[in-house]
Amino acid sequence: MKTAFITGITGQDGAYLAQFLLQQGYRVCGLIARRSTDTLWRLQYLNMDKDVELIEGDLTDVSSLIRAIQQVKPSEVYNLAAQSFVGTSWEQPITTSQVTALGALHLLEAIRLTDPSIRFYQASSSEMFGLVQEAHQSEKTPFYPRSPYGVAKLYAHWITVNYRESFQLFGCSGILFNHESPLRGIEFVTRKVTDGAARIKLGLEKELRLGNIDSKRDWGFAGDYVKAMWMMLQQAEADDYIIATGKTTTVRDMCEIAFRAVGLNYEDHIVIDPKLYRPAEVDLLLGNPLKAKQRLGWEAETSLQQLIEMMVEADLRRVHSMI
Repeated sequence: MKTAFITGITGQDGAYLAQFLLQQGYRVCGLIARRSTDTLWRLQYLNMDKDVELIEGDLTDVSSLIRAIQQVKPSEVYNLAAQSFVGTSWEQPITTSQVTALGALHLLEAIRLTDPSIRFYQASSSEMFGLVQEAHQSEKTPFYPRSPYGVAKLYAHWITVNYRESFQLFGCSGILFNHESPLRGIEFVTRKVTDGAARIKLGLEKELRLGNIDSKRDWGFAGDYVKAMWMMLQQAEADDYIIATGKTTTVRDMCEIAFRAVGLNYEDHIVIDPKLYRPAEVDLLLGNPLKAKQRLGWEAETSLQQLIEMMVEADLRRVHSMI
């Protein structure tokens, strides 16, 4: 039985990855910080909170990571933990850097010192492209991050490449474009929209305030994307991959899908609030997943409409249960 160690196991991606790995017959362990405000609700939502082992530790404390790896003895480590909300990264740039950037370095160093045979996955982000230099972003597109979060992710990405080339560690980075689900945090725009549509449909709210709804994103389903993480670590050689749908949609169009799913017209309820604009906007993200398709055999399986309707349905059930 293989053992996987997941940082960020209580997050959206961590929960779906844990579920997938359990289905593959893995023993699954997860890092959880004592200071973390996360709960186990995502693991409980997927009915597997009793099936994973939780180990205390912190990405900002390399000694705790060494102890955790020595205790767990994993063959694969997935670094999914981060301060992952772009908006918050302007308000907490130092925390974002310590956790998202240096956390990856601490974990790589712990692996190097403990067991260099461990295969390592780093969760990179399309936010590293930022002010995009090509209309269709591939693994060769230059990076130009536009937020402290994007900059921190870029450090984590390149330090993974550096440890792969300098110490021959098996380190892969998945450059994931936006991926959502009913487990997405309420502060993210997709979940904000589906939750808002549910609340308005049930008569609890009348309007939904958003920022730039003309920005474009490449959205997929998190449950599809975690399979690609695992596939990367099963290859003969470590490499980096774009994971995306290859299709881009505006926030406006995503709102239209969500409100149509509950029989409403989004134009009657969306209010544009200039206060919600970011200091530096990322206007377009569109991934080219050709390399992942050719080398991993991976493709996104869930359409944006299926994804948003799934999220709206889940939010309707959740909000209705609270009334």
